Amino acid sequence: MTEFRPSRFQILPTVVKNLLIINGLVFLAQNTLNSPSFNIDDTFALHAWQSDLFKPWQLLTHLFMHGSFSHIFLNMLALWMFGSVLENVWGSKRFLTFYLICGLGAALMHLLALSYEMMPLMKDYAALFQEQALKDPMEHNALIRFLQRYHVFEDPDGIIKALQTQPLDPVSAAKIYDGITNYYQHAISGATLGASGAVFGVLAAFGYLFPNTYIYMYALIPVKAKWFVLFYAALEIYEGIANSAGDNVAHWAHVGGALVGLLIVITWNRTNKKTFY
Repeated sequence: MTEFRPSRFQILPTVVKNLLIINGLVFLAQNTLNSPSFNIDDTFALHAWQSDLFKPWQLLTHLFMHGSFSHIFLNMLALWMFGSVLENVWGSKRFLTFYLICGLGAALMHLLALSYEMMPLMKDYAALFQEQALKDPMEHNALIRFLQRYHVFEDPDGIIKALQTQPLDPVSAAKIYDGITNYYQHAISGATLGASGAVFGVLAAFGYLFPNTYIYMYALIPVKAKWFVLFYAALEIYEGIANSAGDNVAHWAHVGGALVGLLIVITWNRTNKKTFY
């Protein structure tokens, strides 16, 4: 069998329909309710747990937020295409449980990856201010190393040259350290948002349950679901390891969601080998 055609298929089952509505309403709120006194992304998007903006509820609320129209459109399209099949097979309660657990797993994977990526910055930042507090005579060298490693200012070479040729006066020192602090706070407080982690869990489950069902890439190229899923999983792992400059995609969240989704569906199907198509 190469395609999945259940006998009582709902085009828009209950949970998928409500997820589409909730995501749409939240996206509307993101673009209408922000004000100088309240930033919805700061409150409900996911932040690194080292950030002052982190709140426990963000592990789930970030799943219903998106950064652009294309972001929400692609996620909701994938949710409808693959999630509708799973909800028809499992029922609404089981599908909702699956979706939320995948989203939570994706968030935790992303936070672990963030902690690893930010470890050098956090270590260097703590060491720099420790040397400042101790009035360490090597403070200048530590400051120069920090500025060389991280792009804190628009003209780091000019500041570094000044540090190398003259003592650091109190006013200039205060400005430099304030700039470094602002850079650090911005670096650890970046917002992560989107349903992609949970959607990748849905995609992984679909590929596992219906490996030979054809998916039409770009509406033209037929590809079996198992190869489609493996290709995207490999791509996300590669992109996560490469960690290219300027890449703001949470690749490890995608990998985490897919991994959690795969583990769940394998567990649920240990005693039922007849759900493969």
